[in-house]
Formats: sequence, structure tokens, C-alpha cells
Amino acid sequence: MATRALVVIDVQNEYISGNLPISYPKLSVSLANIGIAMDTAAELGMPIVVVQQVAPETSPIFAKGSNGYALHEVVTSRSCDHHVEKTLPSAFVGTDLAMWLETHAIDTIVIVGYMTQNCDESTARDALHHGLTVEFLSDATGTLAMANQQGSLGAEELHRAVLLVLQSRFAAVSTTREWVDAVRNGMDLERSNVVASTEIARS
Repeated sequence: MATRALVVIDVQNEYISGNLPISYPKLSVSLANIGIAMDTAAELGMPIVVVQQVAPETSPIFAKGSNGYALHEVVTSRSCDHHVEKTLPSAFVGTDLAMWLETHAIDTIVIVGYMTQNCDESTARDALHHGLTVEFLSDATGTLAMANQQGSLGAEELHRAVLLVLQSRFAAVSTTREWVDAVRNGMDLERSNVVASTEIARS
């Protein structure tokens, strides 16, 4: 059986009431599911790692000591086993996360939090490169619409596209309810691969 740790990424006020408000899935949905995932992990004795983005005090987002930097109450109202501060998207870069997971014989991480295509995805990819199995909860993560020189994407379109890519190689993607049922019953989540994920499109 997998030895899991729940990794709660950047559930900070910046994404709730700050400059980067998550819009898909709705915050009421993702925050509730983050709470469910944390409660389930605690009930099952699964270690919980809380990750927090930090930036200099002059930064427009995640400035150290600001309200945007602060963890949301859905996290602060619950206990965790390890806390990581990071300055880059991946929770593995410049932190002790990999060492902590190895020390605790963790072989699988479960990702919840924000944002889907940024810190969540970066952490998922890095985890694979560290030899870890990844589970990614589709309704306990989220993002917002984006537009730049390359065009624009709505929040739902962006979120779903990243989930599809992750499922093709990097993670087993599921809803929170599917994940809770799986871990309670000692089941593995359904996975895919690049060949299977492209077979229909190729034909």
C-alpha cells in the first residue's frame, strides 16, 4: 500500500481575498474539499505538509507579513506535521520537503491547494522526478483566468487542460470524494499514460 502525505499548497489569503482570486472551481468548493482532505488525512494518521509562498515585503503578492501571505483559516484551524516556506513554484525547490518525505518513508504525495497550473503542477512534476507517486485532487485545487501576449484562457479551460496533462503522465487525478473512498478502502486511483491518453486522438 502507498505511504502517503497530504501536501497543502499555498492556501493563502492572496488567493481568496487578495490579488489572485481563484475562480474555478468556486472557492466555496475547493476550500471545503481542502478541509475534507485534511480531516481525512488526520483521521487516517496520514502526515500533512503545509506549504506557504513567501515574497519580500515590497512584493505586490505574498509579501512577508501581509494578509495575502497569511494562511487561510481552513488550514490554520487544522493541525499539520510539517510547514514549508518556498519562494519558487515547486515546493521542492530550496526547501527541505524532499528530505522530510524521505525521512518519513513517504512514497506518494497528495496535492491540494493553489494554483493548478503553477505551484500545484510544478510540485507534481518535481515529485515525479524525485521518484514519488502523485495524486492530485481536481476539486481541492483551482485557478483563475489568464491573458498575456500568447492569448487568453478561462479558469475552467485552464484547470481542465492541466488536469488532462497531469493524468497523462504525472499524477492520478481524482475528485476529493473519489480519493477519500480510495484511501479508506486501500484502493489505488486510476492512472493513465501518454500512449493511452493520445490513442483516441491519434485515431
